[in-house]
Amino acid sequence: MSYIMVDIEADGPIPEDYSMISFGAVIVEPSLSKTFYGKLRPLSEQWDAEALKVSGFTREETLGFNDPKSVMERFAVWIGENSKGRPIFISDNNGFDWQFINWYFHHFLGQNPFGFSSMNLGSLYKGLVRDTSKNFKHLRKTKHTHNPVDDAMGNAEALLELAREFGLKMQLE
Repeated sequence: MSYIMVDIEADGPIPEDYSMISFGAVIVEPSLSKTFYGKLRPLSEQWDAEALKVSGFTREETLGFNDPKSVMERFAVWIGENSKGRPIFISDNNGFDWQFINWYFHHFLGQNPFGFSSMNLGSLYKGLVRDTSKNFKHLRKTKHTHNPVDDAMGNAEALLELAREFGLKMQLE
């Protein structure tokens, strides 16, 4: 199995009414050298200026991004070529990130290579430190920039640190 850290940026709070405009993924393994980045043209006429501002892109820029179906097809191929066994989706905010990735995969490809579940990095950390008020973000090495590859990389670094620091057993590549 392969853990794949994912981060997405969107122009609103939910899929279909709003659009995922970019996402990044990193195979969680010691070198952290396998990454994916996709920029997707919006699907909806709706967009929230404040949500879009987080990504650093303008609406006009996003309208020139790639066809969402082709990006999701490329992501599915990348997952297949870079993961061993069942890929496991993990993110900092899986409630948000998962809903977009899952919806886009099902909408465009009819299936999600991750299956029907995901993991939350923050919840894993809270369990390991046995304190629901703590967060893992101090374990990131890569700065959180809202570029989804940077953010996924920082979260993957934190997960690897959890494995080292707490003896977390993870089947890594």
